[in-house]
Amino acid sequence: HRGASKAAPENTLKAFHLAWEQGADAIEGDFHLTKDGKIVCIHDGNTKRYTKKNLTVSQSTLQELRTLDVGIRLGEKFKETKIPTIGEVFATVPEGKKIYIEVKCGPKIIPTLLAEIKNSGLKNEQIIVISFKHQIIQILKSHAPQFKAYWLSHIKKDKAGKLIPSITTVLKTLKDINADGFSSSKNCVAESYIQSIMKNGYEYHVWTVDDAMTATRIADWGAKSITTNVPGKMREYLTRQAPTLTP
Repeated sequence: HRGASKAAPENTLKAFHLAWEQGADAIEGDFHLTKDGKIVCIHDGNTKRYTKKNLTVSQSTLQELRTLDVGIRLGEKFKETKIPTIGEVFATVPEGKKIYIEVKCGPKIIPTLLAEIKNSGLKNEQIIVISFKHQIIQILKSHAPQFKAYWLSHIKKDKAGKLIPSITTVLKTLKDINADGFSSSKNCVAESYIQSIMKNGYEYHVWTVDDAMTATRIADWGAKSITTNVPGKMREYLTRQAPTLTP
């Protein structure tokens, strides 16, 4: 989840390298388009949470964003940590490993994203695009059906205790936008919910899981993978307890 973000600044090369060192099978990063058409790895649409200077990513050039230190807030050892480009993040991905690309901005990013993927040399099966936005998944799949794409959504309960979005809504959405899978928050998720979606031919992914008990439960329910801030800890535990799940 944004690299090994419990131990290093999220969405930075240090966090991604650490995730690989800790045995992660995949990394997940968040991506925005800059004013000058470059793709950078950052969760928020501005830099307020990471630095003293608040720049809006879409209104700033790559050069301007590169002047910021997004690591110093977590201590001297992370001083001079920069916001990485998507190309730099791709370059960390070892053979046989995967990257989950969460698109945080609008569909304008897609042509540049596809060009960056092509330039990266990564294989099709190493790429998974994820987004909360239906339009992103739909456009991505229409232009590049060779890449897997998952729809993201939080899950919550309504006053009657029913899960929102309902299984029916999820299945209709996945079909309408041509998604390959569904990626949900861990809150409220139930075995029947996961099983119903997977039985219809879709993959199921859960985020963000940092405790062993929840990870084991989700593995037993059949989810394909989880997102975690602590890949080393999860790898160690799941290898012992639930070898069917990919951390």
